[in-house]
Amino acid sequence: MSLTSAQPALLVLADGTAYTGWSFGAPGTVIGEVVFNTGMTGYQEVLTDPSYCGQIVTFTYPELGNTGVNPDDEESAFPHVRGAIARNICHRPSNWRSTQSLPDYLKQHHIPGIYGIDTRALTRKIRTVGAMNGAISTEILDAGELRNLVEQAPSMAGLNLVKEVTTKTAYQWLEPTETAWEFSDSTSREEQPRYTVVALDFGVKRNILRRLASYGCRVIVVPADTSSEEILKYNPDGIFLSNGPGDPSAVTEGITTTKALVKADKPVFGICMGHQILGLSLGAETFKLKFGHRGLNQPAGLAQQQVEITSQNHGFAIDPDTIAEDVQITHLNLNDHTVAGLKHKTLPLFSVQYHPEASPGPHDADYLFERFVQAMQQQKEQN
Repeated sequence: MSLTSAQPALLVLADGTAYTGWSFGAPGTVIGEVVFNTGMTGYQEVLTDPSYCGQIVTFTYPELGNTGVNPDDEESAFPHVRGAIARNICHRPSNWRSTQSLPDYLKQHHIPGIYGIDTRALTRKIRTVGAMNGAISTEILDAGELRNLVEQAPSMAGLNLVKEVTTKTAYQWLEPTETAWEFSDSTSREEQPRYTVVALDFGVKRNILRRLASYGCRVIVVPADTSSEEILKYNPDGIFLSNGPGDPSAVTEGITTTKALVKADKPVFGICMGHQILGLSLGAETFKLKFGHRGLNQPAGLAQQQVEITSQNHGFAIDPDTIAEDVQITHLNLNDHTVAGLKHKTLPLFSVQYHPEASPGPHDADYLFERFVQAMQQQKEQN
């Protein structure tokens, strides 16, 4: 597509900074928190990850859409981003798995995007000033008018977006074996699951469910507002707390449920928002990061121990000064030393801020699923 035939688009941030570019995807106007992702691959995973609900994502990789999109790489039923920002767009993908171009995919799902802007300058802006609300529009091309709309949008802090992405009804994960991505032959999916896991859905990614299933788990996914009594009726061997969007401290129903579940003598494993929810249920507090961690190469570990390269996507973190004495920090983000992992000293509870199920992405942390299974096995043997 030539620029002469492309539709003009405008991006305006809450502080008034404006970027003019060209539209890709659907026409229209969207408002959300503008963030950036540094991954060189995995744009379809980002677009369909429910954790990005309410956000407009800037992709720092210089060209987007080269490999198109395909149904197998979706992390949920449809894209959850409010909008997408790119330096350049490929309209004619080249990949044997591709079934659709990225612009056509976004247009189908009514997601606006803007390209042709200086994404390096935008990323530097967000790193310096912090993530902030912004808007993309093909309809309003006056920066002042568009900024007025942005100023009316709520801040991400205090926002509960889980209710927008959680499942409406409980279901069992029954994806066919042939579409479950495997990291190695040693973790091939078992025909007869050995453990029942209830996953509390704050915005769960499909690949998390795949990994649990591949480790021999029968996974039952329940809505975020499911009570602890309802969860325990399934007689689960373990509880999983999923990733999700928004401010974790605003997800009061999930915190209340988790507080009750940690007393039920069941192994609990949390990822991303699930990590934060577990921390909050154990008495810790969370705070909003300046620009968050979103990428595939975030180092996590502790001093003089093995470092894991991890996939991360979060804008909030646990305040280390509020962690109780019976809770131990197991991992730090080694870029800024924020809390990246926790475990209880006496109870089978643990969590990580990053994504061990990364697909695409590093597989350094996949052992955490095995650790969860081992905790369930030990609990069975004790009982």
